[in-house]
Amino acid sequence: MDLKEKHTLQPMKKYAAVCGLFCPSCTIFIGTHDDPERLKNLAESNGVNPDEFSCEGCHSENKTGHCKTCKIIECASMKGIEFCVECKDYPCYVIDEFQAVLPHRIEVHDSQATIKEIGFEKWFEKMTGHYACDACNAINSAYDMHCRVCGNSPGNEYVRRNVDEMLERF
Repeated sequence: MDLKEKHTLQPMKKYAAVCGLFCPSCTIFIGTHDDPERLKNLAESNGVNPDEFSCEGCHSENKTGHCKTCKIIECASMKGIEFCVECKDYPCYVIDEFQAVLPHRIEVHDSQATIKEIGFEKWFEKMTGHYACDACNAINSAYDMHCRVCGNSPGNEYVRRNVDEMLERF
């Protein structure tokens, strides 16, 4: 998979997190698929072997440590749902706390609403554009203030919309 070209991404549920995060925009996912040096650096900074740190997406068998132990994935599995928005108890304290912790989670409630409103495939297309660089179409993470491929600033629409709140949280 080449995350340097957004049109190569096909809507696959394994690339959509139960919580509403877009897996291809995850820095670990990017490292796994497109940037081995990024993955190596992330693994080393977390004291983990890079082979054990890779991730193919929330709904895949190959998940990183955090995703393997995710309470939200466990809850959805027990309830037989694919996304939190399908739950009668949504929103709940678990997703609210999850959203509040890290900057890349700022839009999870908006993402859930979009999934409900337009469906998974259209949401996936929207997210692909949301995380793509305006200049070169590379998919970037929420933490890529500049495009990881061409250096364009901001790295994507997510950063453009949320940079102030992201900086407040750091």
